[in-house]
Amino acid sequence: MTAIVGYARTSTLEQVAGFEAQLRELKAAGCTKLFQEQVSSVAKRQQLEACLDYLREGDTLIVTKLDRLARNVSHLGQLVAALKVKGVSLRILDLGLDTSTPTGELILNMMGAVAQFERQMMLERQREGIAKAKAEGKYKGRTPTAMIQAQRACELAAEGRKRADIARTLRISERSVYRALGASGL
Repeated sequence: MTAIVGYARTSTLEQVAGFEAQLRELKAAGCTKLFQEQVSSVAKRQQLEACLDYLREGDTLIVTKLDRLARNVSHLGQLVAALKVKGVSLRILDLGLDTSTPTGELILNMMGAVAQFERQMMLERQREGIAKAKAEGKYKGRTPTAMIQAQRACELAAEGRKRADIARTLRISERSVYRALGASGL
């Protein structure tokens, strides 16, 4: 029996509305099994891996948008190739694409290339803007909030508190605590 499987992802937990919208769209598209996670596309995506393991020949994987699935063209190519080997088709709802047809597969590859080009252009414009702002003395970067609390981190460490506890107390990452303590020689 073939399955219609959905995969939903947002980068952060704060994207609640977008996440819920994806789930609604996938259910409306007939997905009988859903894999969902809220994690950056560059992080380890355990639910995507579980989804790929779950899929069998004849199944269809549905995502609402291309960027919810792949991080770039090469990653998209890897995923599409893996799905093809398994005999699984891919549907992307917002593009109206279905890789079960040769035309759908061609258009998906073209759209992936355009999306990657667009992202690279956006990053280039961002770098140029930052360089210009720095040259004009208008860009200072973000405030190093964790290092502002370095003295307090050292005080808490001197009291014998564990690094994880210090991080929770100061609302900074453990890595920042290690960095602050290392800079002070503790």
